[in-house]
Amino acid sequence: MLKEAIAISLMKKKNVSVAHDGIKLGKVWRMSKPYLFIAPAICIFLVFSIYPAISIVDLSFYHWNLVSPSKEFIGLGNYINLFHDPDFFQILRNTIFYTIGTVSISLSLSLLLAVYLKQDTQMNKILQRIIFSPYIVSLSSVAFLWMWLMNTDIGLLNYILSLLGIDKVDWLGNTSLALFSLVLISVWKTAGYNTLIILAALQTIPKYLYEAAALDHAGTICTFRKITLPLLSPTLFFLTIVDIISSFKVFETIQIMTDGGPQNATNTLVFAIYEYGFKFYKIGYASAIGVILLIIISIFTALYFRGLSHKVHYCG
Repeated sequence: MLKEAIAISLMKKKNVSVAHDGIKLGKVWRMSKPYLFIAPAICIFLVFSIYPAISIVDLSFYHWNLVSPSKEFIGLGNYINLFHDPDFFQILRNTIFYTIGTVSISLSLSLLLAVYLKQDTQMNKILQRIIFSPYIVSLSSVAFLWMWLMNTDIGLLNYILSLLGIDKVDWLGNTSLALFSLVLISVWKTAGYNTLIILAALQTIPKYLYEAAALDHAGTICTFRKITLPLLSPTLFFLTIVDIISSFKVFETIQIMTDGGPQNATNTLVFAIYEYGFKFYKIGYASAIGVILLIIISIFTALYFRGLSHKVHYCG
């Protein structure tokens, strides 16, 4: 009898232990499941984003021509040369001018278009499709199209100016006008996308707010400033960040249309990285420019979040 009791007791303990282990395994599985699902994305992010960024920082301390098997460590030499190079400061000014011009004009124009196209009419639907169409065209095609439009001799823009009695304009050959021409092209391509995003946000604003404003006899500008703009602020905040980062990375239109000229007037940071890296084979110098670009975007984004995020109004 005693042996049977001991055997039954051991079996019960074993069953309890197995059940306990099963509960622990289930808990571990539930806790690790989210990390397993996002593991592939994290691996891709580490390999294609973090590792190249670390490699660029490392290469910026070397003198290397991309062909030689050995690299010469020169410390901060590339950065010292960079800040003594007057061309670098012109490139920096070009990049800032391009970014501010593109983002400010594109967002302002998109906001106006979205407010104008808010009404649900058949004509507005057609206009929305027309406005959005440049966004789906590749940048290379956009560049070739605008090279024809801005051609000094046979371009459409100069033909229209000639009908108005205005002299021909060298859109891409004039040092004081070439960069502004590229800004206009970027605005033409991105305004449609921004307009549709803002338009979608406009349609989520409750109508009773406008009805209440009308009952209070609020004017159009007051209604826009007190209701529309605050409720659009999350969308505008998102578009501003995305457009700034995109503008800092401009490359295709410059490479195809101006090649950085005339006289370095349209050269920007990303195009300079390409030139120094793959034309002049100064990989360390190009990497130093890449690091400066990374720092500028990081500082700008951090300041923007710190300065304006508290003015964004989220519903809910």
